[in-house]
Amino acid sequence: MSLIRGTSLQGFPELVTELGADPAPLLAAAGVAREAVGSHDVFVGYRNLVTAVESAALATGAADFGRRLALKQGLEILGPLAAAARTAPTTGKAFQAVHRSMALYSPAIVLPVDQPPGADHVRLRFEIAVDGLPAHRQVTELSLAATVRAFRLIIGPDFTPISLHLPHDALVPEAEYRRYFGCPVRFAEPFSGFLVRPDDLNRPLRSDSAVHDVVQQYLSSITPGFTGGNVTGPVRMLVRRLLPAGNLDRDMIAAHLSLHPRTLQRRLAVEETTFADLVDSVRREEAERYLRDTDMPMGRMAGLLGYSEQSVLTRACRRWFGASGSGHRRALRAGAARG
Repeated sequence: MSLIRGTSLQGFPELVTELGADPAPLLAAAGVAREAVGSHDVFVGYRNLVTAVESAALATGAADFGRRLALKQGLEILGPLAAAARTAPTTGKAFQAVHRSMALYSPAIVLPVDQPPGADHVRLRFEIAVDGLPAHRQVTELSLAATVRAFRLIIGPDFTPISLHLPHDALVPEAEYRRYFGCPVRFAEPFSGFLVRPDDLNRPLRSDSAVHDVVQQYLSSITPGFTGGNVTGPVRMLVRRLLPAGNLDRDMIAAHLSLHPRTLQRRLAVEETTFADLVDSVRREEAERYLRDTDMPMGRMAGLLGYSEQSVLTRACRRWFGASGSGHRRALRAGAARG
């Protein structure tokens, strides 16, 4: 599926305007609805993203447009995936959490990680699983720049890769790339990505990491202010939005509601429910909706519901509906046809 979240264009209108051009016709020509820009709830076509970014670079005359756009983006563009990074014990585990669920942000992006035998570095590659894309040098630079910025958020502002690798020739003088990334940049390489030190992936995630702030900003953006009344509603809303992160952290949700975890537990008990029951209930509702309204494959549905394996979703469907997911989907469709 060659799609990507609308947050991939976060900051696009502002940057185009700053550079003296009008973003509206560029977005329209690229087939991107203005309301999709910056929205985590709306997907745009990956080809549309490429068209918008590459045409903006031409319209503004900014040969470094992709890297400039990355300066207006951060880990928050991944939405709930930032929460997965927030709960990781090490920087490497944080990256793995985001890597594992990247398809929820864009099924078109693949992030292979490998350490060649005997090598003193780890290689992180950026690949786009879309055939026949037009030239997309700006999008490649945007993606790598945004990834390095995310690493600095997770690891610390002092992080620099060993080297960065681009599959195209330099678009501006090489010295500008080195100032931007803080490391040697290789051009016309056989892969897009960068090399990092193994130790950089083994650092403990700091308790005061800026990732925590990103997650709190995201949580604040999706929930109204909690005024101390009924807690079931706000918890359900947070659970629904955080399901794709996989690791539903009760303590994090309690902290966002300014409650101690045990206090949250007691408040839910008064309202005759538990955190586990709410998670299960929301998962069931979302599964019912996906099965009724979409043809989404079961494997992708499992990820959106926060399950690590499709088999877990299959067992849950049998418990909820007395049938497999595909079986319940057929029953729902048959019922709708009779009605």
